[in-house]
Amino acid sequence: MYRSALLVRTAAVGCALLVLTLTGCDGGVRGTPGGAGVHDPYFPRAGNGGYDVGHYGLTLAYDPDRRFLTGTAVITARATQDLSAFDLDLSGLDVRSVTVAGKAALFSRAGQELTVRPHDDLVKGETFTATVRYSGRPEVVVDPDGAREGWLPTADGALALGEPVGSMAWFPGNNHPSDKAAYDISVTVPEGLQVVSNGELRSETTSGGRTTFRWRTTEPMASYLATVAVGHFEITRSTTRSGLPVYVAVEPSQVQGSRAVLARIPEIVEWAERRFGPYPFSSTGAIVGRRGDAGYALETQNRPVFPGTPDLRTLVHELVHQWYGNSVTPKSWRDMWLNEGFATYAQWLWEEDHGGRTAQQAFDALQRGDYFADDAANEAVWAFPPAGPSGAEHISGRPVYERGAMVLHRIRQTVGDHAFDDILRGWSAAHRHGNADTADFTAYVERKAPGTDFGGIWADWLYGDGKPAPR
Repeated sequence: MYRSALLVRTAAVGCALLVLTLTGCDGGVRGTPGGAGVHDPYFPRAGNGGYDVGHYGLTLAYDPDRRFLTGTAVITARATQDLSAFDLDLSGLDVRSVTVAGKAALFSRAGQELTVRPHDDLVKGETFTATVRYSGRPEVVVDPDGAREGWLPTADGALALGEPVGSMAWFPGNNHPSDKAAYDISVTVPEGLQVVSNGELRSETTSGGRTTFRWRTTEPMASYLATVAVGHFEITRSTTRSGLPVYVAVEPSQVQGSRAVLARIPEIVEWAERRFGPYPFSSTGAIVGRRGDAGYALETQNRPVFPGTPDLRTLVHELVHQWYGNSVTPKSWRDMWLNEGFATYAQWLWEEDHGGRTAQQAFDALQRGDYFADDAANEAVWAFPPAGPSGAEHISGRPVYERGAMVLHRIRQTVGDHAFDDILRGWSAAHRHGNADTADFTAYVERKAPGTDFGGIWADWLYGDGKPAPR
């Protein structure tokens, strides 16, 4: 049901009926509704058309005992077409009011779609602000592969994770990686708890038994990379040798076990800068929760999240995602290999540069089928091409990771180490803080190595079914 003070009088029934079809009462509607979904090949309802978000201002209050969230989202966006209505993604929660440009707006709910009809049509190119006030017990979202995301209750607070679509469980937005924005996230919790999020901590104030933490992310961020961790943490602050701030939050039971590996964050970041180019954000670090708070590590922007003490390989993987996935973000979920294949290959390079197995040896082991101890895992590498997962439940499958890394190694074999290093650094620079897809990458590689035939690599390794024949 649409809610607005404009519809409280029954004398307005005729106008209201027209409003319910998202048309105007004066016959002068110029715009059309924005699309509900951006037709992502795996999550077609994710994201929305007709506008581009520039900034999210999220003011949240969380009561862990009741598991109750109260929020106000101020969304600043630019209309990319004349709009009579637009959609936001929001799953669950109760919406109390919506305003656009300071005026009460009509709205309705249907599944994850919050449809907003502004009082006045929006003109293409116009920057507007939509304010949504909402509350309720946030949902845990179950992915097609069975993983849990969204707003995950923990023993003493909560953990918000968003890949691929879980962010809509705790704030309304354009929930697709193709629309990145800056964020200000303010969270108020009972005194004694802490809140860790993306970017930089701007302030921490306590009043009346409650503490408010204000975090700011100025570099563009995809909604799936936004995080909030509420609980008790041991906080450490340091810097890399270049002065980059390192902010690490560790759940107390994990402090002793994680101290040594987390101390290597500056070393890993400095190594990655030599390999992949300048670090793309204003700070780095990590959030380490209890084992079981989440079933996976995630490359949330600035400081990835880990369910318990990470091993060194996983820490390298998630930190390198800051370049590949967080700064260079896929245009759609079909392009996940551009995240995971690169981060997996970075693990191989780390081992190679630190006296371990070489990338060639990792490639050969996958080709032979003895990379993993489990035969089924070795077979799974060839289940589908990395650039074409067979369904939404497979966008994080083995081919996206290991076979994606093998694509990169085949490029390295073809162009040589020096040119390959230039491709890795150049790719992260060319699309810094932007979006890219597989076609962008293949075209980039071909431009960097003119006259080189990559057709076999693209056909057999990137897009082809089955296991390519040994070289």
